[in-house]
Formats: sequence, C-alpha cells, structure tokens
Amino acid sequence: MPSSPTVRVSLIFLAIALVGLLFADIAVTSSNPWRDLGNFLFGIATPNFFSTEGLKTALLRTVAFAFVGVALGSVAGFLMALAYRSLPVRIFCAFIRAIHELFWALIFLQFFGFHPLTGVLAIAIPYAGIFAKVYSEILEEANPESGRVLPPGTGNISAFLYARIPDCWAKMRTYTAYRLECGLRSSAILGFVGLPTLGFYLEASFSQGLYSDAGAMLILFYVLIATMPLWVRPKLLPVYVLGAPFFLGEGLPIVWGNVQRFFTEDIVPAPLRNGEGLTGLTPWLSDLMINEAMPGIWNTLVLTQIALVATGILSLLAFPLISNHFGGPVRRTAGHVVLVIVRSTPEYILAYILLQLWGPSMLPAVVALALHNGGIIGHLIGRQTNAIKLRPDAAKGFNRYSWELVPRVYRSFLAFLFYRWEIIMRETAILGILGIYTLGFYVDSAIQNIRFDRAMVLILITALLNIGIDTLGRYIRRKLALQTMPTC
Repeated sequence: MPSSPTVRVSLIFLAIALVGLLFADIAVTSSNPWRDLGNFLFGIATPNFFSTEGLKTALLRTVAFAFVGVALGSVAGFLMALAYRSLPVRIFCAFIRAIHELFWALIFLQFFGFHPLTGVLAIAIPYAGIFAKVYSEILEEANPESGRVLPPGTGNISAFLYARIPDCWAKMRTYTAYRLECGLRSSAILGFVGLPTLGFYLEASFSQGLYSDAGAMLILFYVLIATMPLWVRPKLLPVYVLGAPFFLGEGLPIVWGNVQRFFTEDIVPAPLRNGEGLTGLTPWLSDLMINEAMPGIWNTLVLTQIALVATGILSLLAFPLISNHFGGPVRRTAGHVVLVIVRSTPEYILAYILLQLWGPSMLPAVVALALHNGGIIGHLIGRQTNAIKLRPDAAKGFNRYSWELVPRVYRSFLAFLFYRWEIIMRETAILGILGIYTLGFYVDSAIQNIRFDRAMVLILITALLNIGIDTLGRYIRRKLALQTMPTC
C-alpha cells in the first residue's frame, strides 16, 4: 500500500475538493443537453471536410504559429537556462511562464492588433520560461564524467559544447518535440481570440450549429497531432522553421504609437493617469480587489482543487486502458486511441464544446480539465506499469489493480499530479474567458471595457497565484520525497 504520508496528503486534497463542491456552480443548464450532445456526436461521425474554404489556411497557420513560437521560445529558453542559477533569471522565467498564452495574446492584441507577431509572441514568451526551467534541469543532471576525458586546458565553452551538450541532447530533443505538440494546441486555441488559426473556425462552426464542420476540424487536428512522428523529422525541421514565417499571414501594419500609448498611458492605474495621485489609488485598488480579484481568486482556487482531484481519480481509472497487465492487444489499442484523443484536445477547446452542450457552469471546465490532464497522467502511469514484472501467481482483475500495481506507481502518480497542479491552475484562470467566473472572466471583461489598467493588475495576480501554487507543489513533492521533475 502507499506510505501513510502520501495517503494522508491524498485524503487532505480529497477533503478540500469535497468542501469545494459545496461552493461550486456544478450544474447542467442547457434545456436539452442530450439532444445537443447527440447532434455533436453525429457531426463527429459525419464530418464535412469541404465546407470551410479557409480550413486549409487555418491548419497551415496553426502549424506555422506553433513552429515559429516554439523555435523562438526554445532559443530564448536555452540562453536563459545557461544563467538559470541567477535568482533574477529564475524569477523572470517563473513570471512569464505563469501567464497563459491567451492572456499574452489579449495583451498584444491591444497594440499589435491581429498581426502575426501577436500569436508568435503569445506562444514564444511563456514557452521561453518553460524551456529555461526544463533545459536548466536537464543540464544540471548531465553526467560529469564526459567532461573529465577532455584534454587538459580545454576551455569552459568547448567543454560545454563537446561534453555537456552531447550528453543532454537526447533529452532536450525529446522535450522540445513534446513542447512542439503543446505549441500546436496553444496555436489552435489562439483562434478563440480572433487569430486565424483552427480555433477561430471551430468557434464559428459551433456558434452556427454546424457540428459536421466542427467535427471535421477536430478530426483534422487529431490527425495532425497523431501523425507528428511521420512528418516532424529532424532533417526537415530547418525547412519547417525557415518556411513557417511565410505562412503566418500579413495582418495590418503595426502602429508603434499604439504600443507607446499602451505602456505609458493605458496600463497606468486610472487615478494616477487622471492626476488623483495616491489618494485616489487606494479606493481604486480596493474596489478592484473586492469586486473582481477576490471573487476571481476564490472561484479559480475552488475550480482548480476540484479539477485536480478529478484528474487524479480519472488518471487512476485510465492507466489500465493501456497497461499490459490488463486485457489483450485489441483493448489496449482502443485504450491508446481514447487517451490520445483526450490528451490531444486542448482543455480550452474541450471546455468550449461542453459549455455549448451543457450551458455555463463550472461542470464543463472540471470535466475538460480532468479529461485532458487525466489522459496525460494515465498514459504516463500506464507506460510505467508495463515495465513492472509480476509473479506468475500474481492476483488477477481488480486485486491485481488495487494490490499489485497501484501501490507501486502511486508515488509516481502523485509526482505527476502535483507537477500538473500549476498547469491546471493556469488553465482554470484562462477558462474564465468562456464565461466561468474565474480570474480570466474579470480580465476579459476589463479588456472588453477598455480598462487595461485593471486587466493588467488582474493578470499580475493570476501570475502570482500560479507561482504560489507551483512553489507549494514543489514543497509537497520535496516533503514526500517525490521526484521534483517526474519523467517517464
């Protein structure tokens, strides 16, 4: 059985989630959700691949934004990883990665407009912070023995290039490929704020009730993700990266005066901008905190904790789908297909779909977050169980699951779950754009009302909240002696 500290922590988080359910808005408000769900499933079964003229362009731009954004983010992240031991660098990286890509896109839209630079930077900036963190950890774990065989007098730069980089290259390449898949998901959802990627056409199809068109877009997106090993080849990467900028589109010219005004006027708190000074700043900030920040923080925390526990439960239920210790190859193949679909669908898109079917509440967000993250963790834990060798007389069925496998993978499961805690928080905040009363709702409302000063304060609060959750997750993993950076 899992050790008592891990069980105790698990029960504490379960209790918090159950208490959160008492305050959560969990309801199906649609008048006929089953009919809407049936229409959507029928649309998936009868996809219309030829209805939207701009679908091909949307797919190309989804790929182009991902490649350019990830390429810039990886280069910047690698450079920052070299100085990651510096506290200012770590704080800067933590801050930029704590702000979701959609929040960055909403910021850049205010002064760049629908220019390709908006989408590229919205992906590149947070990804740079993520790359810096992961690359630095990979470099720190490099085997020092390779550097000791170099000739005496070898310089630090030469030792780094010829000893440390080759030792870390495989892990860095694998992680960058995974981040490219994440970049495709991020690029797709940028369409929900108006950029010409797949999400733009998906939202348009749903709003018009064209479920067959929406089904075709989702199927093409799944195919795009599933076939990445076939078309993302190392020899072709330079071609993709160099060619991608030509498929971003042009957009309207950037008015640099708008950029200057945004930073010098728009985001300056209204009391300071109007000459009221610090005397007017206190009531302004108090009103913002009481009426927007505090309700947003509360709903974000409640939804995050419920989604975290739901993710954990779903992960434990999902890993047998691909485990070699249960069923035959046909069932495992079907399990792989199910997990690929749920983990490949961005939480934002899944939540948007469920909101259209069930109506506005926290329920679609909880289900979307749990399915996506549970699919990821379930896949990783399922692969881990495949390396476990059981005795010939080991128990079968549920006893094998509960007494043989779960106790052996439970610590890894918790490591993955707490590692994704901060990611779930980021997604919870941004789902407010869809109408759920998390911090993203108040950020979007402030931007829609052209109150950028309030929006920036709320985005800053969101970033600090994410950093706090990330720090707490690291502390819990360290106290439980779990892996700081789980890998599988």
